[in-house]
Amino acid sequence: MNRRNFIQNTATVAALAGFSNVASGTNQVDLKPSNSAKFKLKYGPGFGSFPELAGKDPVEVIKFCSDQGFRAMFDNGFPGRSVDDQDKIITELTRQNMDMGPFVIYADFSKESMVIKDGEIREMLIKKVNQAVELYKKSGIKWALMVPGRYNEHMAWEYQTANVIDIMRELSEIAEKGGLTIVLEPLNKRDHPGLFLTGIPQAYAICRAVNSPACKIVDDMYHQQITEGNIIPNIDAAWSEIRAFHLGDNPGRMEPGSGEMNYHNIFKHIHEKGYDGVLCMEHGRSISGKEGELALIEAYRIADNF
Repeated sequence: MNRRNFIQNTATVAALAGFSNVASGTNQVDLKPSNSAKFKLKYGPGFGSFPELAGKDPVEVIKFCSDQGFRAMFDNGFPGRSVDDQDKIITELTRQNMDMGPFVIYADFSKESMVIKDGEIREMLIKKVNQAVELYKKSGIKWALMVPGRYNEHMAWEYQTANVIDIMRELSEIAEKGGLTIVLEPLNKRDHPGLFLTGIPQAYAICRAVNSPACKIVDDMYHQQITEGNIIPNIDAAWSEIRAFHLGDNPGRMEPGSGEMNYHNIFKHIHEKGYDGVLCMEHGRSISGKEGELALIEAYRIADNF
């Protein structure tokens, strides 16, 4: 049996065992299984991870995810939500004792931003960080994600690196004073050609040069499996600078168990290192519909079983 069919079949059995309600005298079941056992690590579903089982209302999604044992959520677009939605989300997360992963404050893949010295871009980035500080003060979400943008084809790589370090020192000073941590995300060259920041070793060197507690890394393991692989040794080598993780198996960027990555061993290793931050489930589902959503939950149960 292949891994996808194993997950699919296991999820079906687990779901039937965990259904919260069974209609008496019929074979109809309530497709909202309950599992109060909390995951060992803080895997964070997105608000669109369970559209059929949990719906679209963000408060109901949080309740559903907590009921399944998840201890965190993630929402890249949190700054763009209405104030009312932001307040409702934070209130429910607090009630459920759940954390929130990093939100995105700057990730323009079309511009050369941090690699060049440009007054307008500098002011724009400073404004973005100041806005993120204010959002942190309101929400308590202390990680803000940034991508340095594209590289310049005409400038020596070392000058570009120095420019990124310079602007990140300035932005990190603002963030640190406000209690915020900026996390830089490297992305792979295959899916996002032309970007400056692509690898964990590169991000590590920049963070060490910036030398600020407010300039760290979000390790997206899907991207890093494509860029450099060697996931666990790279996690160990860059550990002092990593503050969050993004998840997704390769190929396909789907749930753990759908591809080539041994997330069971990776999660076990991260847990043994004492990591207590969020691992954002930034991926799709290899199986569609309610069955796929149940399979997604069970995939994390399997990977978390160590």
